[in-house]
Amino acid sequence: MIIFLLPVVLFCIFMSIRTLFIPNTIKGKIVSVDNFFYLCTVYLTIIIGFGLIYLILQLMGLSVLAEASKEHRYNIFETSFYFSAMMLFSVGNGDVIPQGLGRMIAATEALIGYTLPAAFVAKVMFDREK
Repeated sequence: MIIFLLPVVLFCIFMSIRTLFIPNTIKGKIVSVDNFFYLCTVYLTIIIGFGLIYLILQLMGLSVLAEASKEHRYNIFETSFYFSAMMLFSVGNGDVIPQGLGRMIAATEALIGYTLPAAFVAKVMFDREK
């Protein structure tokens, strides 16, 4: 049952990233409240989307994330979204480690995290020239 959520989550991530390639959605000044909220919304969508992917795979029984510290049992809900944010904004802290399929998912999220700011700046500059 829970596996049917994966296509929905992937679709939402794709549609969020797709907005960067649609012309004329950001107008006005380069630095504006609209641009800030637009970028925050894209980042939040991607964090939640990838966090849900990690969570769904964990709930399905696949071990995609492991904490480096074995001292305590971690909350998979909290850890999934924390790891997603760490992978999008940096390459993680090392306190949560991807395993198996989680490595490919984490690499994809890190790639998006590195290219998203450049795509946003290019979009704003392109729309400004029109």
